[in-house]
Amino acid sequence: KIPNEEIPVELFDLDILDGSPPCTTFSMAGDREESWGKKKKFREGQAEQTLDDLSFIFIETVDKLRPRVVIMENVEGLIKGEAWSYVQKIYKQLHDIGYQVKHWLLKGEHMGVPQNRHRVIFVAIKKDADFDLNDINMVFNYEPILFREVKEGLGRKPSEKALELLNAAKETDTLLSDAYERLHGKRSWFTHSLCRDGYVMPTVVAGHDCMWRFTEKEGCSDKDFINASTFPQDYDFGKEKVSYICGMSVPPIMIKRVVTRLIESGVFDYKQTNNEVAP
Repeated sequence: KIPNEEIPVELFDLDILDGSPPCTTFSMAGDREESWGKKKKFREGQAEQTLDDLSFIFIETVDKLRPRVVIMENVEGLIKGEAWSYVQKIYKQLHDIGYQVKHWLLKGEHMGVPQNRHRVIFVAIKKDADFDLNDINMVFNYEPILFREVKEGLGRKPSEKALELLNAAKETDTLLSDAYERLHGKRSWFTHSLCRDGYVMPTVVAGHDCMWRFTEKEGCSDKDFINASTFPQDYDFGKEKVSYICGMSVPPIMIKRVVTRLIESGVFDYKQTNNEVAP
């Protein structure tokens, strides 16, 4: 833990503290309950660690910095099944340190994001604020942006097996496993999504070889991932795979929509009622 005197003073005067604790252990596609509380080497970190407790470490940071507004994001799986106990603990811990909190399940495809990306967003403000979180409108009705509108560049050449499945895929299929089951009578390739021109792109995943262009019978390009994730065109991904960064990130436009709604709601206006100096 970093002593307060080593923390830049401006961090103790934040309007918003936004955090996205790594969420692999809550994903419906992962091990979920089997991984909770267990240390292992996750891709998100350099050392052996647990991930399901990182939301509470983030709340410790909230308690230290005392921002006016807190935004915390996680996957949809956090509010499903046994994971709901974590939601209850998040509410309790934020309440115990003096914050009121509310969460929403937001869908990127309704927010001007060109992919089906669902995220749970928690918003917390200090309990002494003269503001009701129920007054925040988090309903979005943007027109869907279809895959044909973001598809760009040369696709990745498929393996012989992938090409066989792509050629066997039907317009109604959503996964390569649908074609595999017709061909072989059993399920496999169920993590491989089909991206069709007339539909919103499925959720971008960290595995670059798991998303396929239905029309061209090839893998998605880096540009497909960048555009569907609303990353800046000049963003520097460094040495990491583009699909990994996009798959592990909240689309920037999604968070922008949330923050814009918070500003419009007047949630920051309470600063003046607390005799604080407005920026």
